[in-house]
Amino acid sequence: MKNRLLLALALTCLLGPSTALGLDVQEGIGFLAVRGLVEGTEVALETPGGSPLETGFADRFGSLLFRELGEGRTYRLREVGVADPPTVATTRVFAEHPDASFHRGQTLVNGYQYIEMRDGTLLSAMVRPPLGKTLDQGPFPTVVEYSGYDPANPQATQPSTLLASALGFATVGVNMRGSGCSGGTFDLFDLPTTADGYDVVETVAAQSWVLGGRVGMVGISFPGISQLFVGGARPPGLAAIAPLSVISDIFRFPGFPGGIRNSGFAESWLQERKDDAEPAPEGGQGWARRRVRDGDAVCLANQDLRLQTLDPIEFTVEQPYYVPELMDPRSPITWISNIEVPIFLAGAWHDEQTGAGFVSMLKHLPRGRDVKVSLVNGVHSSALEPSILYEWIAFLDLYVAGNIPDPSRAAPFAPIIAAEILGGGAPTPPLPVDRYDGISTFKAAKKLFEDTPRFRVLLENGAGSPTAGLPAPTFELGFGTWPPREKKHTPWYFGPGGTLTPKRPTRATSGTDTYRPDPDARPQQTLPGSGAADSWKVMPPYDWRPLLGDTAVGYVTPPLAEDVTIVGPSSVDLWLRSSVDDTDIQVTLSEVRPDGFEAYVQTGWLRASQRREDRRRRTRLEPWPTHLEEHAEVLPAGEFEPVRVGLLSVAHVFRAGSRIRITVEAPGGDRTRWRFDTPPTGGAVVNEISRTRKKPSRLMLPVIRKVDPPDVDVPCPGLRGQPCRAYVPAANGG
Repeated sequence: MKNRLLLALALTCLLGPSTALGLDVQEGIGFLAVRGLVEGTEVALETPGGSPLETGFADRFGSLLFRELGEGRTYRLREVGVADPPTVATTRVFAEHPDASFHRGQTLVNGYQYIEMRDGTLLSAMVRPPLGKTLDQGPFPTVVEYSGYDPANPQATQPSTLLASALGFATVGVNMRGSGCSGGTFDLFDLPTTADGYDVVETVAAQSWVLGGRVGMVGISFPGISQLFVGGARPPGLAAIAPLSVISDIFRFPGFPGGIRNSGFAESWLQERKDDAEPAPEGGQGWARRRVRDGDAVCLANQDLRLQTLDPIEFTVEQPYYVPELMDPRSPITWISNIEVPIFLAGAWHDEQTGAGFVSMLKHLPRGRDVKVSLVNGVHSSALEPSILYEWIAFLDLYVAGNIPDPSRAAPFAPIIAAEILGGGAPTPPLPVDRYDGISTFKAAKKLFEDTPRFRVLLENGAGSPTAGLPAPTFELGFGTWPPREKKHTPWYFGPGGTLTPKRPTRATSGTDTYRPDPDARPQQTLPGSGAADSWKVMPPYDWRPLLGDTAVGYVTPPLAEDVTIVGPSSVDLWLRSSVDDTDIQVTLSEVRPDGFEAYVQTGWLRASQRREDRRRRTRLEPWPTHLEEHAEVLPAGEFEPVRVGLLSVAHVFRAGSRIRITVEAPGGDRTRWRFDTPPTGGAVVNEISRTRKKPSRLMLPVIRKVDPPDVDVPCPGLRGQPCRAYVPAANGG
């Protein structure tokens, strides 16, 4: 009761009491929010002519929100049972931005404060000058970190912000609406949140202490993803973005890989966002609770719509199929081609949190010599490892600071970064050569950066130093397009006895293999329990179990006569028959080494009923299931059906003497933090795979020819993000 009285008092002081002129309505992009009501008050939403649309009841904070409304539409709102005339309100339009004077009229100072958005919502923000400086010593190159984590927390600093500050950049951390001390309701990447990002960039860029009147954006994971939306909104004050460890759409990865719900990391992340959106001080983020308890009346007043937040877990679980009208505008792949500023994007193939699904949108990146992508085998934090970090610094120096890059100034912080990423006591990874050392002009430095390949692929990360697993690649490749045009579509056909051969089956080698998928046959996660903390270690304690009995089938090549390098997406094209009308499939690519160990390479998934592909987007190497409910179709009884399962993109060298292996099993057992909401089978389901002349099953790989890897002893385990185990053949021999 005390918290409710405090909130009511704060709202009265800041917003004023309700007037007789009508309801207190906030007009937003696609929503209308009503405040200042008595709990339980019923409010009707109507067309301008008075036709009913929907009704709702005020929560205990006296608030009510009508969402998913058309942009720029006029509505009537009235209190049910009251004779007062209705209140007329019009929703805002995303593309109609405030006049520049709105942003210039706000002055930001050192420390904690609030920034006003176009619809009146106040976002919490933390402004910091470069380390050891004061704002009045500016102007400074400036970067913004924007997310629903805690970038505005005065007592904490996100990794990218901390690094940028130490490197000489002023930083501004801003909490998204509905998080921390920010007002409004939280919604995953909705239009109001993206419009807020636009307003934040423009307000920060207008400050006198910002160099050149333009800012960059930084961040890994959540604040990395948010940059793709804000960049796509094209705020004029945005100079460049540097998103790290991102996603491409909110359904496919990590939410529903292959149409199968990820009840591991994806669901736990959504639960954390739900918890963070609870109203302070009774819930929400710890720092927001502290500020309310310490008397921050604005933070308290900003909680008034929190009870109207849409439950992100219910929103996801209730949508087991892709819903374009909901998910297209909330997915970075929709926005990325609109970006006009320089981009530096980096991520890892084996990211234990978001996965490598982000790679599917790289083909939509805008063309430009100032758009660069770094890709590496590794984990969620690998985008901050030295081989990528040095290029990140060079990018910010060039396109935000306008300086000749000096990435070597990060060297003193390298041991600190290593301790944070790899755990205390870990050695410092080898630092790259500063390729800008000795360059005397900005023009020459910029040319050097822009002459590098558009897509930089680092291989065998973890094998490039004497310490196995320490971040360091052995070599790198560069490509001008994604997927690389240099790839050769290379088929390997399933054969008898678990063989994998480049030759299509003949009448003599035709046959069928059978397995009984059982998701309970192995632990779902390879780093259970403390996996979140262990994933980034130099040598994580992986528990990657072999396949058991007849729960899987495997196919393996003879020893390779020469190295085989793959870069990009792959697919397993099955002819499948099942004893049930739907079955969940996992395919896993690995390398069986001459020493008897097996190294994990990559995985793919598919719920068979969601096998329908988008013919406009699919390729020979990348199936693109639509995941639309209207395209879902059960398997035909008693018949073999073509089912293509895409593997996430990867880059890997299968060394001469090794063998390429592909397995087919139930989902689970090969990822550190993902779990799959796949039905238990108890071994009762029977799946059959055809490998006949007319119905051949095969693995399709993107082989890059004329690659000459260095002659190094690749440790197993040791490659970042890629566990090892003793090789045990599957029941069919492969």
